[in-house]
Amino acid sequence: MRTVIETMRSGIDEEGIRRAGEILRRGGLVAFPTETVYGLGANALDETAAARIYEAKGRPSDNPLIVHIADWEAVRKIAADIPGEARLLADAFWPGPLTMILRKSDAVPPATTGGLSTVAVRLPDHPVARALIRAGGGYIAAPSANTSGRPSPTKAEHVARDMDGVIDMIIDGGDVEIGLESTIVDLTEGTPTILRPGYISREMLEGVLGTVETDRALIADDADIRPKAPGMKYRHYAPRAELIIVEGQQEQVRRKINELAAENAARGRRTGIIGTDESRDFYIKENVEVKSIGSREDEGSIARHLYGILREFDDSEVHVIYSESFETPRLGQAIMNRLIKAAGHQIISV
Repeated sequence: MRTVIETMRSGIDEEGIRRAGEILRRGGLVAFPTETVYGLGANALDETAAARIYEAKGRPSDNPLIVHIADWEAVRKIAADIPGEARLLADAFWPGPLTMILRKSDAVPPATTGGLSTVAVRLPDHPVARALIRAGGGYIAAPSANTSGRPSPTKAEHVARDMDGVIDMIIDGGDVEIGLESTIVDLTEGTPTILRPGYISREMLEGVLGTVETDRALIADDADIRPKAPGMKYRHYAPRAELIIVEGQQEQVRRKINELAAENAARGRRTGIIGTDESRDFYIKENVEVKSIGSREDEGSIARHLYGILREFDDSEVHVIYSESFETPRLGQAIMNRLIKAAGHQIISV
């Protein structure tokens, strides 16, 4: 298959959007930018098209997809029950990086929901994404546009590396704004519950809804949990090299990482280190590659750079990567959720 690249870094190309919409309407796959990460889109109401997403990504079939819509009214077709909390959240955060879990209607095929009776719905805050959704029929199922388990793509080049020759089209909208997938909140079982942290924090949700819970899978090694939302099961976001997180007081973390890197160097193994602008100069240099994820004073930069840094290490031929932990004030839970899954829950505490 030849994958077509449509460039829309400067805005919407109406003819390009029309061509992309035609691909979706006939059951094809189109990767497109959102404000979070690049998505791999198919017609969410076409079971065969949705199944192609799993095939293209090598994604487990029980891992549900998020249905992307372009306006609030579209929810009514795919949800069997719309609680009042959904409208409150939509008014506060849509369009934006928030996904809601609702009871699904019969219009949504099992392939889109991973066989669940619920559906994940999001209205993205990216003009190209919303234009494509409208052109493609109004409902696009779209996980991240990467090979399953790999770091999510934050630029079109990442998508091309994983998906060139596998999907029909990639829309290049430049670098994404946020760099972490949407917050997912379940509205189907009593108290609203966060299934995946993201840019929309628990505090922001509680400001609208009052009490909000956090699912235990966010802090557990959740291999035996049936996923109700993307990212709740399986190793995700992972580089090819082994990744280990070192957590604790920052000076002790740097000392421990240097000890481990020195041991690796003595054995002829090359080490990667994920640090920050403030810490990168404290690390040893022998047989080591240090990459800064950004400044601890700018947690948004840490979120934006995380997946790109993980992908860069794939080109560095390192044997193991050690990362500092990043418990930043607002995005820390989301950042660490992705990093822990990328590390397969391998954490050293010092």
